Amino acid sequence: MRTVSASLVASIALLASVAGRQAPARTLVAVYAHPDDESSASPILARYAREGVKVHLIIATDGAAGGQNTTIPRGPELARARAEEARCATEALGAAPPILLEFPDGQLGNYSEDPLRLFKVTQRVHEELQRLRPDALITWGPDGGTGHPDHRLVSAVVTQLVRTGAPGVPERLFYASLPEAAMKVANPRGAPPLLIPDAKHLTTRVPFTPADLESARRSLACHKTQFPADVIARVAESAKAVWNGVVQLSPAFASAGKDDLFR
Repeated sequence: MRTVSASLVASIALLASVAGRQAPARTLVAVYAHPDDESSASPILARYAREGVKVHLIIATDGAAGGQNTTIPRGPELARARAEEARCATEALGAAPPILLEFPDGQLGNYSEDPLRLFKVTQRVHEELQRLRPDALITWGPDGGTGHPDHRLVSAVVTQLVRTGAPGVPERLFYASLPEAAMKVANPRGAPPLLIPDAKHLTTRVPFTPADLESARRSLACHKTQFPADVIARVAESAKAVWNGVVQLSPAFASAGKDDLFR
């Protein structure tokens, strides 16, 4: 029997070591104002989580002022209910448990007039991003998706952190928005004028699978204080046609990838 040389054995061992070595897991962080805001990008959050990306959701407010479909009084009790809904939603998406910053719901729009309170929001978001060290970020665009002042403030804070080169904050920032067709499903009046981004700006188109869309549906169904069962059913029924297998995002910088958040 021919003897295998020591150098060949060493080479085989090296190749096996390289092949078995896994690249560090990538991290994606979505920063939003309220529980349920993640629905603007939920299919691709589910997709990346399924592919092994560490997906995190930062929610800036406590959601205590937003009960649209509940008898729970607004305040601490509703905040607790919405926190549980957020945990349910992230579990459905395969993401990590939500990071709840618990700033007052419905008040962030006023923070732009108060430098100290605005700094506190900026500092808290930055602390979490430094801890998580994401490779890519998603947040609302300057329009705030629905025009909500809380959404707009969160978008401005995340954009500020990226533009200043804050430690731990990546340049790969993408703005989420809601297609007009999706708004009409939930609200027949549709979107207010001058709110929906022009399609020419939605240059990052990230595909997802039917399984990811189903995860998004289950995630949306967690938000029972926000959406009646008939609205959830309508949204689920129309989502396939509205998204057509792709979530479209606006990259904050022209160098961003066209079909993947990490390339």
